[in-house]
Amino acid sequence: MSTATPEQAGYSHAPGLWRWVAAGVVVVAAAAAVAVTGPFTGPGSPGTGPAGSTYPTSTATVTRRSLVSQTQVAATLGYAATYTVVNQAHGTLTMLPAVGRVVRQGRVLYRVSGRPVVLLYGPVPAYRDLSYGMTGRDVAELNAALVALGCATRAQLNPHSDYFSLETTYALEELQSRLGVTRTGELALGRAVFLPAAARITALGAATVLGGPVQPGAALLSASSTTPVITVNLDAAQQTEVKAGDRVTITLPGGQTTPGTVSSVGTVATTPSPGVSGSTPTITVEVTPADPKAAGGLDQAPVQVSITTGSVNDALVVPVSALLAQPGGGYAVEVTGTRGNHLVAVSPGMFDDADGLVQVTGPGLAAGQHVVVPTA
Repeated sequence: MSTATPEQAGYSHAPGLWRWVAAGVVVVAAAAAVAVTGPFTGPGSPGTGPAGSTYPTSTATVTRRSLVSQTQVAATLGYAATYTVVNQAHGTLTMLPAVGRVVRQGRVLYRVSGRPVVLLYGPVPAYRDLSYGMTGRDVAELNAALVALGCATRAQLNPHSDYFSLETTYALEELQSRLGVTRTGELALGRAVFLPAAARITALGAATVLGGPVQPGAALLSASSTTPVITVNLDAAQQTEVKAGDRVTITLPGGQTTPGTVSSVGTVATTPSPGVSGSTPTITVEVTPADPKAAGGLDQAPVQVSITTGSVNDALVVPVSALLAQPGGGYAVEVTGTRGNHLVAVSPGMFDDADGLVQVTGPGLAAGQHVVVPTA
C-alpha cells in the first residue's frame, strides 16, 4: 500500500473525490478544445481558475511532513468471549448477580438454598465430586485456582499437578473457611463453577427466577469475558493491507479516541447471502484496545477504527481532493499563485484514507505552494 493509484488505493468508496476528479477531466478536456495556449484562462477571469467553472473551489497548502497511511472502517465494540453458566446444584435460587456485574475468581457467583456457588478459573466444566486421591484435568485446574487465590503457596501445592493431594485438601478447607461453609476438604458437584476467566454477567436464563427451584443442567446465566475486543468486517479485497500488530486509533460513540492494535486477521472470507445486493465478501479483523477501561462497559456498540498500515517521512503532501485525472492518463494538481494557475503532473504515493491526504511528487512542486481543491 506504499504506492498506488487512487483506484488501487480503494478510492472507489470516496464519491466526493471522484466527482472532483471527473470534473477535472471535463474541465481540462473542454479547456483544451477552447484554447490550447491557456487551459485555465477564460473571458473576464485570466489566471483565476478553471474557465467557466461553476463549482466552488478554495486552496490548500502543499506541506512537507511525515505521512501515516490509514484505512478507516466501521466496527463493533464487544467482548472477546461469551460463556453460559450451567448450574449443577439442587435447591432454590436464593441469590443471583445483577446484569453488568463482574464476578472474579474466588467470589460467589450465585447461591442455591443459601449455599454459595463459587467461581473458579479453568477450561474444564465441573462434572463430578472431587476428593483426595483423584486425578484429572479438573483436579489440575482446582490446584491452580487454590494457589492463585493464596490458599496454598507454590511450595506447598504444585499448581500444575493433576493429583488431589493432602495439600489440595488443606487448601480447599482454607477456601471453604473464607466462604463460610463447612470445611470438608472435598469439592462437591454444584459448589463451584469453572470458567476460563472473570465473568461479566450479560443476561439471566429465560427460566431463571429468584426464589424458584433449580435443577442440575439448568442454564442460569449468560456472561462474557471482561476483555473488550473490536470486530471489523473488512472487505476481503483489503486483506493484504492489514496485518496483526498494525496500530489503530479507535473512535468511540462519544467521539473520544483511544489507541489499539490489530490482534488477528481472518484468512477465510465470508460470502454474503444470495440475493443481498451491494454486499461483498468480508474477512474478520479483531482489534484489542490498549486501555481496556476506555471501553467504559460498552457492548455491541458501533465504533470507527483507523488502521495504520504504513508511514513515510519527509513527503510532499496534498489533500486527495486536489488530484485531477488527466485525459491521457495520470494525475495533476492545479497550482495557483501570483502569476496565475497552472497544472503540475504528479505521481501519487502513500494515501491516508482517514485524513484525506496523499503523498505526491512532481517537477517544480514544492512545500508552501497552494493547490486548488473543491469546496464542500
